[in-house]
Amino acid sequence: MSSTAVRVEDLQKIYHLKGETVYALRGVSFVVPEGDYVAIMGPSGSGKSTLLNMLGCLDRPSAGSLFLGDDDVARMTDDQLSYIRASRIGFVFQAYNLIQQLTVVENIEVPLYYQGRLTAADRARCRELASLVGLADRLGHRPTQLSGGQQQRVAIARSLVNNPNYILADEPTGNLDTRTAEEILTLFERLNAEEGKTIIMVTHEDEVSVHAKRIIRLRDGLIQTDVLNTERALFAMPAS
Repeated sequence: MSSTAVRVEDLQKIYHLKGETVYALRGVSFVVPEGDYVAIMGPSGSGKSTLLNMLGCLDRPSAGSLFLGDDDVARMTDDQLSYIRASRIGFVFQAYNLIQQLTVVENIEVPLYYQGRLTAADRARCRELASLVGLADRLGHRPTQLSGGQQQRVAIARSLVNNPNYILADEPTGNLDTRTAEEILTLFERLNAEEGKTIIMVTHEDEVSVHAKRIIRLRDGLIQTDVLNTERALFAMPAS
């Protein structure tokens, strides 16, 4: 098995809209080793959302290659991509996307229903994941009975239920207050450091990206910079 979680080679995405050609990605290349924690940043229109969709197998590139481990998913069929999304990628979105009628533990179980399985061992793992994200005492609660931070914790636990190779997070703290956002980002750090999860997070906020080990900045569909996050200590320092 490859020690590389993601390898992107000259990735391009071109849209044809009302007779106009839009270059969303103009030839992006980078490698994400297993266990890395990467923040992707850039202004509106830089291509970061398009890139996230490519990494999540939600859209296909116009040209170039995208490897998840040893597999070039840019060449896969729709059925193969669906399997990859269900088995190897954990998604965390800004809007949580919980099912309001289901309890905490039932929301965590949802990906297993899509795979047509839910054994006693699976149920036990879902309870363990709820405990991992600090919700062991909220198993029977529904989303409307939870705070925004607690709902995002449910979404994170759900993203882990299939033991994915890596987690994709799209503005995961966008709907949260500062204190709750810090709690969620601390949880991501734990998942990366203690569980060994590879995390790729899209954000437009410097105070969020500082939690990552590495920051990739996009502009106009190209990588502007790709650097180790040497500023982390500075951002994390309390105000004097």
